[in-house]
Amino acid sequence: MRYEILCPLRVVDGTSTTSLSARKIEVLLAALLVRADDVVSSEDLVKEIWGTRAPRQAVATLHVYVSQLRKFLRRSADRTESPIVTARSGYVLRLGADELDFHVFQDLVRQGRSARQAGRTQEACEAYEEGLDLWRGPVLEDLRDGAIVNGFVCWAEQARLECVESFVDAGLEIGRHREFVSYLYARIEELPLHEAFYRQLMLALYRSGCRADALSVYQSARTVLGEELGLEPSATLKRLHHAVLVDAPELEAA
Repeated sequence: MRYEILCPLRVVDGTSTTSLSARKIEVLLAALLVRADDVVSSEDLVKEIWGTRAPRQAVATLHVYVSQLRKFLRRSADRTESPIVTARSGYVLRLGADELDFHVFQDLVRQGRSARQAGRTQEACEAYEEGLDLWRGPVLEDLRDGAIVNGFVCWAEQARLECVESFVDAGLEIGRHREFVSYLYARIEELPLHEAFYRQLMLALYRSGCRADALSVYQSARTVLGEELGLEPSATLKRLHHAVLVDAPELEAA
């Protein structure tokens, strides 16, 4: 069975994909998956599900939700034992042989990093791209009210951002600059304050023979950073701008 949390939460069993219709039980499953193989206290789960408006019988209701979730997972995977185990202070979801897409993503990022360090840049690029393909929509959409899920979403989005940067850097190293131009324009539209994408786009444009466009990207970055943050571009971006102006030989693709 495969749990997918890099999108609206769903459970995949073979060719069958199921989702929970009861939001509070969905929040419960999301919290247990985020902390997979670790005990999540009943107190934390109550806060995650109800926030500051927990009912008087919240713990008893939590037990009911856990029972319903166990039935759902047994039915989804057609097995007799539930992956949710009761612990002294709460509950733990044991993954066992099941798969969590975020763990797969992390493994692919590690593979990409190792391959790139070993000089296998094409292999690294493929691993990063495969990892990014796992992101199929807003992470745990509509389940971000509690500290557990919301904290995970922030952390996961940062991991994705770092993967995108590594993917593009690896792609530029092997001469994929032309195909990354439109990709990077889209990333800047998504995150206009992220300087790394301006740097990568300038380099991709320059290597594609679009020197004027590369210089225009620098001016766009300077305007956005100035208007939004009151900052000048970083020293790295300024050095790249100067290198483009003078046609520095180090900008050429390997």
